[in-house]
Amino acid sequence: MPVERILARSRDTGEGGAGSPLKRTLRARDMVGFGVGIIIGTGIFTLAGVQAKTHAGPAVTLSFVVGAVVAALAAICYAELASSVPTAGSAYTYAFATLGEVFAWIIGWDLLLEFGLGLAVVSRSWSGYLANLLGLPASLFGEDATVNIGAVVIIAVLTAVAVLGIRESALFTNVLVLVKLAVCVLILVVGAFYVDTKNLTPFIPPAQPPKGGDTFLKQPVVSGVFGLEPTVYGIGGMLTAAAVVFFAYTGFEALANLGEEVRRPNRDLKIGLLGALGVCALLYVGVSFVLTSMVPYSSIDEGAPLAAAFNAVGLPWVGGLIALGAVTGLTSVMMVELVTIGRIGYAMGRDGLLPKVIGTAHPRWGTPHVMTIIGGTVCALIAAFIPISELSDMVSIGALSAMIIVAVAVPVLRRRRPDLERPFTVPFSPVLPVIAAVACFYLMLNLSLETWFRFVGWMALGLIVYYFYGRTRSFLAREERSEQA
Repeated sequence: MPVERILARSRDTGEGGAGSPLKRTLRARDMVGFGVGIIIGTGIFTLAGVQAKTHAGPAVTLSFVVGAVVAALAAICYAELASSVPTAGSAYTYAFATLGEVFAWIIGWDLLLEFGLGLAVVSRSWSGYLANLLGLPASLFGEDATVNIGAVVIIAVLTAVAVLGIRESALFTNVLVLVKLAVCVLILVVGAFYVDTKNLTPFIPPAQPPKGGDTFLKQPVVSGVFGLEPTVYGIGGMLTAAAVVFFAYTGFEALANLGEEVRRPNRDLKIGLLGALGVCALLYVGVSFVLTSMVPYSSIDEGAPLAAAFNAVGLPWVGGLIALGAVTGLTSVMMVELVTIGRIGYAMGRDGLLPKVIGTAHPRWGTPHVMTIIGGTVCALIAAFIPISELSDMVSIGALSAMIIVAVAVPVLRRRRPDLERPFTVPFSPVLPVIAAVACFYLMLNLSLETWFRFVGWMALGLIVYYFYGRTRSFLAREERSEQA
């Protein structure tokens, strides 16, 4: 679909030409708040400690640097497309403008997987942190619950907030982000007084084979298929950890879905994308350095690494505040994921690839209420019964595959539409977008064969739905029939 048609549809979605029903109320600082809100979550509160202990040692700080570089490559590709095609739908819309309807459907289906399962994963983590903070029963909260009531309740509450309005969602998210950032600053300031350089030696521990052993399906593709020997620690372990902690940066792409609700999309989208990513990278590197310098990496607690580290140095009150920060941090992540699910479904419904009712906005609140409610309900059901371990890798592979398509879309759109206004441009294109795509694909190869099989199954299901529904009911299909008539 030509870019002009996509932009026209975002401005005029009805017979009367009244313009997009989504309201342009967000500013650059709201976008940065949303970005920090969705990026900083389990990565800073648990992932740093887990990867330091199991794969990288103190060099986990380098892993976060590598992850930040790859994420930045993908982010600037998003920034160019988001400023050129500022509409709801993000990578889905970019694929529509560059690669066609089939690829647009694939990426939209992929994004629904990423953010839908991401919401379910984070809600279960939130439930566990809340139980730990308030001493709630494990039979209803956390991973040991048969039905995770805590996850269901928080998704229901946040769905209501997301339906009421994007401005309300932004204010709610920004408040949570401020609390979360305050806790992160507390970790850095207080932890700096307990740095012990002995714990940083050796900074990159010697490489060694992993303890135990994985089954063939549990091994990363790069080792399972190519016969490479997996290792922990050393340079290889540091890079493996980088592949894992990269997923702590995913979520920034959610900002591109808000293109129709930003006051000045040409300016605010790129500030939100790159600004949020920069803030989060600094915090990740700083917190991981403090953690690994406070306690030996081999002694890090995998369940609550930061809280346990401060308990070990005699500061349990800091551990309590960290638990509070984890609860608020994960809440903001869920809020942005819900908003994103609504916008992706809205764009697909507006184009006819999903039922028309999904592509409508509430006349008073100006939000895609139908898709938000459907998404919240489905995610709540998933979160109630399926454990985190069965969901998390699927979130990662969905995010990385979407980033590959966005990176490819940048040079394709430049070739097809060199005249298109681009307020922000990726430097050294097409070299840099190609590097971004290759880097993301390498990280995908570090996911297990089991995850790849599940991902292929999900995408096959999506193609079946497209063939029997979206292909004949889409906006483009209707246009072709009317022209032939």
